[in-house]
Amino acid sequence: TDVDIVGGKNGFFGELLAASEAGIRVPDGFATTAEAFRVFLKEGGLDKRIEDRLSKLDVDDVKELAKAGAEIREWIEKAPFPAQLEKEIREHYEWLKGDQKEISVAVRSSATAEDLPDASFAGQQGTYLNVVGLEQVFARMKEVFASLYNDRAISYRVHKASNADVALSAGVQEWFAPISAAGVCLRLDTEDGFG
Repeated sequence: TDVDIVGGKNGFFGELLAASEAGIRVPDGFATTAEAFRVFLKEGGLDKRIEDRLSKLDVDDVKELAKAGAEIREWIEKAPFPAQLEKEIREHYEWLKGDQKEISVAVRSSATAEDLPDASFAGQQGTYLNVVGLEQVFARMKEVFASLYNDRAISYRVHKASNADVALSAGVQEWFAPISAAGVCLRLDTEDGFG
């Protein structure tokens, strides 16, 4: 029910945290909202610049797509956070850190349109592991926001006619290096469909 607020991944993260009361161990964290992303773009005038840049773009021209994507991502990464958002990220990071001198976190993307009936946007945006220090968290959050405009994501949204109101939430979760390996088991070969 929180997909419009914090995206699919962070919505499920919230459900896991709620389940932690039943004894499931889940690392703590916090997330920005889709609305905070929209305010970030609007306060810097980026929403209009991005809209103008994308309105003239032929996504089938690979060179032009790469150029437009790089420009938009650079605009986002160089833009300052709105003062209130920066303050709240700082406060929540300090809360997450607690009495530790420093911690490692994962900074994850969570889009408001990750899995739709006719499209799957999962895996298109950035995630960063083992991020240490508040300044690095700020930088990775901007890279997460910018990743909504990587070439593949821009093209996919245009082809699926879904560019309208997709927003991102950035999740920050305490990160622990795995003690052993983890992976995914597939029952079918993803290339040829055979088991």
